[in-house]
Amino acid sequence: MRLFIFNTLLGLVWAALTGIFTPANFLAGFILGFIMLSLAQSVFGKSSYAWRGYKLLTFLLFFTWELLKANIRVAKDILTPKDYMTPGLIRLPLDAKSDIEITLLASIISLTPGTLTIDVSADKKAMYIHAMYISDADDFRREIKEGFERRLLEVLR
Repeated sequence: MRLFIFNTLLGLVWAALTGIFTPANFLAGFILGFIMLSLAQSVFGKSSYAWRGYKLLTFLLFFTWELLKANIRVAKDILTPKDYMTPGLIRLPLDAKSDIEITLLASIISLTPGTLTIDVSADKKAMYIHAMYISDADDFRREIKEGFERRLLEVLR
């Protein structure tokens, strides 16, 4: 957390030095600060800041790709005369333990078109998901577990 605050300050210093206070310029300074902090880990001590930043970036790219694929799939199904939906309700065992991990996973699943988080079990060991396209329940579970959940937990833990 300390390095994130320092990185934010580096972004603000960059904006002040260039005299251009725009979100894009701040982001440029933030990225340059991130690179500097990653290269200067020996000064600040070993930290997982750069690794978490990398994991966050890969997660965001993965989520964007999955979001795009789901939108195309739903749009194609709407625009074609034949109905390709195979809806179903799935019980997904969870590796996520904390409330924030479960909430973020549920939100990410619900943001993806064609899927909706219905409920979480009382013991927080399972999540119930409704999906429009389930050809194989085990494949669907594996996609969620290895895709969204694993990547999200890598960022959070």
